[in-house]
Formats: sequence, C-alpha cells, structure tokens
Amino acid sequence: MKILIADKFEESGRTGLQQLGAEVLYQPDLSGASLAEAVRSTAPDVLVVRGTKVDASMFDGSTLRLIVRAGSGLNTIDVEGARQRGIEVANCPGLNSIGVAELTMGLIVALDRRIPENVAELRAGHWNKKEFSKARGLYGRTLGILGYGVAGQEVAKRARAFGMRVLVWSRRFAGEGAPQVEPGVTVMASPEDVAAESDVLSLHLALTPDTHGLVGRHVLERLKPGAYFVNTARAEVVDASALEEAVRTRNLRVALDVYASEPSQSEGPFHDPLIDLPNVIGTHHIGGSTDQAQEAIAQEVVRIIRDWSRK
Repeated sequence: MKILIADKFEESGRTGLQQLGAEVLYQPDLSGASLAEAVRSTAPDVLVVRGTKVDASMFDGSTLRLIVRAGSGLNTIDVEGARQRGIEVANCPGLNSIGVAELTMGLIVALDRRIPENVAELRAGHWNKKEFSKARGLYGRTLGILGYGVAGQEVAKRARAFGMRVLVWSRRFAGEGAPQVEPGVTVMASPEDVAAESDVLSLHLALTPDTHGLVGRHVLERLKPGAYFVNTARAEVVDASALEEAVRTRNLRVALDVYASEPSQSEGPFHDPLIDLPNVIGTHHIGGSTDQAQEAIAQEVVRIIRDWSRK
C-alpha cells in the first residue's frame, strides 16, 4: 500500500502508517497542479490531505482508492467525483473541536478587550490607556451559538465558565419537542431568534447545501448594534456582502478564522475585503491547529487507513 501525504502531518502519524507496512510519501507542499502531477506520477493507493483542495481533475488516470481528510468537513474534496470513480472518502470530525473552542473564546475576549488594537498601539510607541481601558466584559452577557455539534458544545462549556448565558440553534433539533442540552443552555427555534438575544454570535455550522449562505441579512439584522460576531466554522455559511453591510451600518465587531478567498497553500498572497474593515480582526484558519488536536487527528487517520486496508 502506497500513501501520499500532501499536507503537514504529524510524525507520529507517519510512523503509525509505516508500521502498517505502507510506503509513505510525505510531500506537504503539494497543491493544485503539483498535487495532480504527484498523484499521477507516484501512483498512490491513498491520499491524505488537510486543507488542500482535491478536485475531480486529480482522479482521472489515478490509482487512488481512498482519500482521507485529516480534519473535519469534506468541503475541500470533490466527494461526488471521487465516488463516481470508486474512490472512498473519509474524514476526522470532532477531533479538533477543543482547539476550535479555545480559539473561539480567545477571539471573543480579543474583541471585547480590543487586544489586537492594544498591541498595535504599543508597538507603534503610543500609550493609550484612556482609550483601551474601556470594555464591556463578558460576565452575564449572552452568547448565541449556531450549530451545536462537538465544537459548539465545547464553546458552550467554556462560555458558561465565563459566566455567560448560552443560547443555541441546531438543525438536529428541528422537529423535536424538548431536546436535552446541558444546564445553562437554552435551545431556540431559529437562527434569527438566537441573533436577536445575543451579545455575541458564534458560528459552528458544517458547510452543506442547506447551510450555504444561511447567515444572511435576515439573521445579521437581528443582532444588536455593536454586537460581536465570530466565525471559526466555514466562510461560505455567511453571506459576505450582508456581513460587510452589517459591520458598516450596525457597528458589529467581527472576528474571523475562515475566508471565502483563502489560498490553497499554507502560505501565499491574501486579500479579503472583510478583513480590511474597521472593527474586524482575523486569524489564519488555525482553529484546529493545536499540537493536541493534530496528534489526535493523526492517530485517527492511522486508524481509518488500517481499518480500510483490512476490508
């Protein structure tokens, strides 16, 4: 069995794959045309990627039998194109959720205490305690969570430790009478209902045809003026033009870890109109990028390939 790894992948995972008796080709900088060429020239049975996009053009003439995304979600892989060619696709949902939750809370605190602006002023040689000593504080505020899978649940735990009231909406609660959730968490009937009562709105929705553009003007206009908005899920679940309008007209403070215009490589030029707006801060799609999360994902990839190879 030959395995091509086309993204950064933990050494423990590479060792685990070798212990399965596999030939492991580790080429973490592949993407686009170079990835397609490597798939053709190295003839792997298994392709492992993390955030690198895999489209149907890479399948033609390939020997691939399995693609594993070392992360949650499958939106970067042409799943239907793979299945039409008999290629199985797998991923590792939920294993980076604690990392995502930790970053989410960090971004919420950064918005409230204006940490990036504080740092920028100090580095510019300007002491401005009068301005930056102003903050609302999070205790007693309301956090709304859209999407209540593992990541949403981990965020809720941490928000409750901050003394925040937590409201949630999830598609999996639709049609149910009284879903069971943790004490201190309230299920709402719609995204709009969550937004209307939230001081902070955080997104943890998987990207599917049903959630694409789900958070649009009808949700954003229900937020209070000056509310905080955080997206560590997927950029495509938000109507970007509606969010830009809400930042300009409703004075929202926004923190983003995901963007519609993300480069396909781990480094490269980047521009997104949202990040240029005042009151918007961002990180480099690093929600699940902790050592703990990546080690857990690496071991899950080994398990997936081991079980697949034994079929």
